[in-house]
Amino acid sequence: MGGLSGAFIPVSEDAGMIEAARLGALTIDKLEAMTCVCSVGLDMIAIPGDTPAEIISAIIADEAAIGMINRKTTAIRIIPAPGKKEGDQVEFGGLLGRAPVMRVNPNSPARFINRKGRIPAPIHSLNN
Repeated sequence: MGGLSGAFIPVSEDAGMIEAARLGALTIDKLEAMTCVCSVGLDMIAIPGDTPAEIISAIIADEAAIGMINRKTTAIRIIPAPGKKEGDQVEFGGLLGRAPVMRVNPNSPARFINRKGRIPAPIHSLNN
């Protein structure tokens, strides 16, 4: 069982999270919201293999900004699955488990990402 106090629970390794993601009850947006409150990032999330780099960059930027504003270290392991689309399943094998390919927001963040801003590290990042 994993708790939500400082949790970094891999979606691919938790049966409840796998099922919730498969049903659409657990989304990347919800996982990002959990990072704002109690978790420390997005872990082992499969996304469609054709996801544009700008969208992946925006997800990473969201997590970095959440960490900076909340003064905590955040992390992300998001996995574009070649040849897979939303709803498919990816088998990672062994302890890495399996994961449903989750939906990403299709709206292009290219204009924002191409502005090439900088997100500073959290000031208290060495405390946790």
